[in-house]
Amino acid sequence: MALLKRLIDWIDVRIGAREVVAKELTGYLLPRNINTWYSMGSILLFIFAMQVATGILLLIYYVPDADKAFKSVTFIMNEVPFGWLIRLCHTVGSSLMVLVLFFHMLSVLFMNSYKSPRELNWLTGFILFTMVQGISLTGYLLPWSQLSFWATTVATNSVGAIPAVGQYLVEFLRGGKLVGPPTLGRFFALHVALIPAVIAALVGAHLFFLQRTGVSTPPFGQKETANQWKGDGYHYENHPGGIPFFPVYAFEDVRSIFIYLACFLGVVFFFPNLLFTRDAFIPANPLLTPAHIKPEWYFLANYQTLKLFPSEFLGLAVQGVAMTFLALLPFIDRGPERHPLKRPLFMVCALGGLLLWIGLGVWGHYS
Repeated sequence: MALLKRLIDWIDVRIGAREVVAKELTGYLLPRNINTWYSMGSILLFIFAMQVATGILLLIYYVPDADKAFKSVTFIMNEVPFGWLIRLCHTVGSSLMVLVLFFHMLSVLFMNSYKSPRELNWLTGFILFTMVQGISLTGYLLPWSQLSFWATTVATNSVGAIPAVGQYLVEFLRGGKLVGPPTLGRFFALHVALIPAVIAALVGAHLFFLQRTGVSTPPFGQKETANQWKGDGYHYENHPGGIPFFPVYAFEDVRSIFIYLACFLGVVFFFPNLLFTRDAFIPANPLLTPAHIKPEWYFLANYQTLKLFPSEFLGLAVQGVAMTFLALLPFIDRGPERHPLKRPLFMVCALGGLLLWIGLGVWGHYS
């Protein structure tokens, strides 16, 4: 113990480690009525780290070549020791990352934590949501199966509905007129290099904005639930008399991560084929179109929306308007009240939009 203390003292003299710990951990106070939903961010950081780790392990054996990709994935699943586990963890983790991020954004939405001065927190989080969907889409093609090949064909086809530049965008994404080896190379580069770097930068920016504005107080159980920030200068929301992040809430984060791990491993070990269809186990064949190809669950609502309109362009335009509205929500919703039950119009619109998205997803799954 004496040696450890001397080491800590040596480090503290050089970088002021105790001051950092006191400021960012034991001295970082959170509101006393903070709830479990605030742990979603820590769970997402854990998932992202796991995705990076399993992705690097998969890269040891995966070959990003149209003639070898499916064989390399089959080799990972059947021959590499614990390769099946690493691949399933990566695949299941991808879907659950979207799901947890969706829950995180819903909690921010219903607790009205996006209101000023946290517009930048919301914007970076919203862009992160689209980037996570993008990295999931690009990774979907890499196994080079019938499912991934034709799902990518359908997804890239929809971009062609954009007037004037649609076909150019399709060819740019595919590296040609049709999905083929150049598409695999482009999606591989996006999946393992560009998009992860953008996500890491956005996560850093998101955490920086959170640190500068402070954690928002949940509106539940409070007498005063109106937003107090008036926009007349920089303001950090501190919480005198609150609970310290470490060790109190840090253990809450750890508990939430273990609950997530239990659910995650439950899917991996007991429902390993939940995210796979028969076409996922057949090599890609550009000359044989499967009867029913549908996107992942988080794209089903978008897929069904395109089918509801007489032209794909109208469907894309409606989705674009909806996404733009959500991205700019903090600049549109300027009211001071934060408690959702005191905002009936907000509750009707938010719940209606959520039910519509779920309904379209279910419809798209069974249509």
